[in-house]
Amino acid sequence: MFEWFIIVTTFIKESSYLKETFVIMETTNKTLRANSGCATKLLAVRDALDILGGKWKIHIISSLGFGNKRFKELQRDVNGIAAKMLSKELKELELNELVTRTVYDTKPVSVEYELTDYGKSLDKVIEELINWGLQHRKRIMQKEERN
Repeated sequence: MFEWFIIVTTFIKESSYLKETFVIMETTNKTLRANSGCATKLLAVRDALDILGGKWKIHIISSLGFGNKRFKELQRDVNGIAAKMLSKELKELELNELVTRTVYDTKPVSVEYELTDYGKSLDKVIEELINWGLQHRKRIMQKEERN
């Protein structure tokens, strides 16, 4: 446990995320010893949500799940996203190796985005989110009908 603290403290200045993680790990040190499986799973969920969280990323990944798209096609698919925000989100998805960007030497230059194999590994997660969302909507609608 102390080795982990030493490693993290060297990176605190470089990343606010690691700093937050360090604080969580430090304040829950006793809990971690008693139930490190839970803490590991919670940290994994947080990591996933840090990568996939926000208003647009799941929408972009879902759209690319139907095939490669150019920027404007993505912007049309992801209703309501501004070009600047789409560009930012795509860069983050590229950084996390979920999306690749291919530039074609055409006139004008065309750029195409596609999911990497790693990005495609989210298919099951997205499918479960869809199923849960449909069930939730049905449940809420039934509740409103009863009232």
